[in-house]
Amino acid sequence: MSLDHRLSPEHEELRRTVEEFAHDVIAPAIGDYYERHAFPYEIIREMGRMGLFGLPFPEEYGGMGGDYLALCLALEELARVDSSVAITLEAGVSLGAMPIHLYGTEEQKRQWLPRLCSGEALGAFGLTEPECGSDAGGTRTTAVRDGDDWVINGTKCFITNSGTDITDLVTVTAVTGRKDDGSPRISTFIVPSGTPGFTVAAPYSKVGWNASDTRELSFSDVRVPAANLLGEEGRGYAQFLRILDEGRIAISALATGLAQGCVDESVRYARERHAFGKPIGDNQAIQFKLADMAMRAHTARVAWRDAASRMLAAEPFKQQAAMAKLYSSEIAVTNAREATQIHGGYGFMNEYPVARMWRDSKILEIGEGTSEVQRMLIARDLGL
Repeated sequence: MSLDHRLSPEHEELRRTVEEFAHDVIAPAIGDYYERHAFPYEIIREMGRMGLFGLPFPEEYGGMGGDYLALCLALEELARVDSSVAITLEAGVSLGAMPIHLYGTEEQKRQWLPRLCSGEALGAFGLTEPECGSDAGGTRTTAVRDGDDWVINGTKCFITNSGTDITDLVTVTAVTGRKDDGSPRISTFIVPSGTPGFTVAAPYSKVGWNASDTRELSFSDVRVPAANLLGEEGRGYAQFLRILDEGRIAISALATGLAQGCVDESVRYARERHAFGKPIGDNQAIQFKLADMAMRAHTARVAWRDAASRMLAAEPFKQQAAMAKLYSSEIAVTNAREATQIHGGYGFMNEYPVARMWRDSKILEIGEGTSEVQRMLIARDLGL
């Protein structure tokens, strides 16, 4: 396949539009939200009006009729300025709405997707549990059929977008039985916000992503209609594996944006900051740091665009997605550390964007598949 990842005029126009929005609207305001640990509802509403939450979905369901590449381009540009806003979009689209788009019935799509695509509502994906992170097959949440209902019991943790004022639903994985070999049959259910027995905890106190919403969820005899089963009963495990494969490309784009944002801020600072009578950017030690940072960001961009191109061409992309996610998340951490070093003491002050980027970077090596899991996937694809 071709490795020409130059953008079409339509994709480039979208990228430029989101870039301008990020710098003109998000950059001046997000620091205050971040420091207050407040969810940026006004910014999210504007993103909804721009159509960002509907980018990869068909127009018949309120979407923009675009593709996954368009979503990832938007994520990279947002994360160049702020990752809290970017992860809100990523989780709302690839984890919240995408399962309904891929596996929902026509009735489910028409009921839920229009509000999710408009940004008027957010969806969340309830997979991770307190004792079940990377081992998703160890799910302990259960769903038992009772007449025309499913009754759900269990706990989910670290769930993004699950407790905002505009959260409409959470899709939840639960064990619905056992296979002949004793392994769990995992299914997925749509649980609307406000369902009796469905409790959303207070927001976590986090190291980073402080302007995004992340909470623990508990389910105590939560009843949902049989019609809220998402996809086939017992196919939930396979469904979320595909969701995570695609989501890794999105997280890679987000990580690339953070890495590029570190370059942007550090180049600006290196030109403005003077020491010993000249800009610190005149020093070769700083120049070499910045050259390496720019190289990493570029390579990460090529990696996620390659994975996205393969996915859109309906070619195998699991290994490329894992490589992109692994590489981009690790270089985001490296670039954030180097950007902080270039800024010196100011890099440790929260008023500077690189301090926020430093705090936001580490979770990228953990969320949606740890670096260790990505290496396992790559090795497995090599036949090991």
